[in-house]
Amino acid sequence: MTKMSLGAHPFLLGFEQLERLMERTAKSDNNGYPPFNIEQKGANAYRITLAVAGFGEADLSITVEERQLVIRGKQADDEDGRVFLHRGIAARQFQRTFVLADGVEVADAAMENGLLHVDLSKAEPEKIVQTIKINPA
Repeated sequence: MTKMSLGAHPFLLGFEQLERLMERTAKSDNNGYPPFNIEQKGANAYRITLAVAGFGEADLSITVEERQLVIRGKQADDEDGRVFLHRGIAARQFQRTFVLADGVEVADAAMENGLLHVDLSKAEPEKIVQTIKINPA
């Protein structure tokens, strides 16, 4: 039995990019850190919230690279002579990536009580009807 890829199906013309997106998402590292929520805030609005306890605004970066929202965190080294008897608060660097659909843009980002909120908005799609003229052969 031959496996048919999504882009090779005869009714799905031009969806090769979707297949690559699904493969890239399946290969992404999902180590669980930092934990996050995704909320729908309205018909065309979303919010991603990451728990980033111990990180300051200067320790975080938010970029959009090739339709991917990339959130990175890296804390400065703590070499001030502290000795931990127990260290339960993670201080490791991280990178979280979220693939954005066409028309989804980052609207805002804010820190509040150890949580990083990234608000996304989606533009309304244009509803266009196109009539194609048939030319004589």
